[in-house]
Amino acid sequence: MNTEITDNKAVPPSGWICYDGDCPLCLRWLRRVERSLSVAGFGFVPLQTPWIKARLKLAEDDPLTEMRLLRANEQLLGGADAAVILMRYVWWLWPLWLLSRFPVMMPIFRATYRRIAANRVCATGMCSLGSNRRPATANPWLTWLPVILLPLATLPFRAQLPDWVFMWFFVTAMFFGCKWLTWRRLANAGNQTTRARTCAYLLLWPGMDARAFLTGKQDEVPTTGAWVFGIGRLLAGIGLVWSAAHQALTANDIANAWLTMLGLTLILHFGIFHLAALAWQRAGIPAKPLMQSPATATSLADFWGARWNTAFNKLIHDLAFRPLARRMGIGGATLCVFAISGIIHELAVSFPARGGYGLPTGYFLLQGVGVLLERSKAGRALGLGRDLRGWLFMVLITAGPAYWLFHPTFVQNVILPMLKSISAI
Repeated sequence: MNTEITDNKAVPPSGWICYDGDCPLCLRWLRRVERSLSVAGFGFVPLQTPWIKARLKLAEDDPLTEMRLLRANEQLLGGADAAVILMRYVWWLWPLWLLSRFPVMMPIFRATYRRIAANRVCATGMCSLGSNRRPATANPWLTWLPVILLPLATLPFRAQLPDWVFMWFFVTAMFFGCKWLTWRRLANAGNQTTRARTCAYLLLWPGMDARAFLTGKQDEVPTTGAWVFGIGRLLAGIGLVWSAAHQALTANDIANAWLTMLGLTLILHFGIFHLAALAWQRAGIPAKPLMQSPATATSLADFWGARWNTAFNKLIHDLAFRPLARRMGIGGATLCVFAISGIIHELAVSFPARGGYGLPTGYFLLQGVGVLLERSKAGRALGLGRDLRGWLFMVLITAGPAYWLFHPTFVQNVILPMLKSISAI
């Protein structure tokens, strides 16, 4: 929608935002963005206001199907076209505005806006527009769309960025898409939290357990030993990356690449993320460390299910394993979940490296087969899921074929160029 209208009613410097004053969903979103948009020079007025209805030429019985934006230059925009303009002025919506600049995105935005508007919750608790009446908070488009759109938004930059920079860019987009998904699922369930805590969850915590972080309370204070242990692993990781960049331990490129990957794991998962968990616990928020002593796992199932990267485990268990287990049983769901893990790692590893496709999926399918084997009658008889035999089996299956996961193409095209850049710095 883009028309020209005139009237002598004063318009704020950036324009009037005209919204449905009887729609709880509209009012809730307005409260979230009001401060940012007010600073940017926008004013707010309900569409039910007599002078605005006259100015927009709305009859008394006209359905209010979309918001309107009346610009200072008398330009009138409606629906998604108005929404994306406003996103530019709200810092946490700015990535969606940037995404809307790509040619294929606006039709998707408009279709999404129309669907949300047609199913929004009104004063009666149900939408008065359309026959498909469903609460807006349960709208799957709003929940799942960023999971798809954020990674897609990185693709135009692929040709301009080195492969290793693009890898971090792409993985970060995937991460924030998942963060949005977990937050929206909690909001859909009706849970309430503060704005500050929401921002902390979305921006300052890598975990995916939204319910615990946003609504829970931590009573225990981390011990001094936990802080020392986390700082020690962080320093050890920095030392490994520094040694690999300066070839202090070995001059072999492949060995230094693996030292770099080990060092980055210590820096991020065992260092920074662990210290962040301790900091949030100290603040009274139950932030569970992502790594739960994975080297002490005495079974493959324990390693993947409870100790290694618990943020991803929580997410995939809730979204994939539980619904799949109801349809195909534990065994089938286990293999499917590991296959999904493989596909995700194809995107995070093989796609930025431009090769090696299939190897990460093969690695995770092997993990799934290993879990089923240790749970089988023969596996139980061999003691594969407990004690020393279980630990040895876990190490063999996880570490033995690790080169499938971080395959040679990834090492050559991503890790070694990144190591050279670190060395140059």
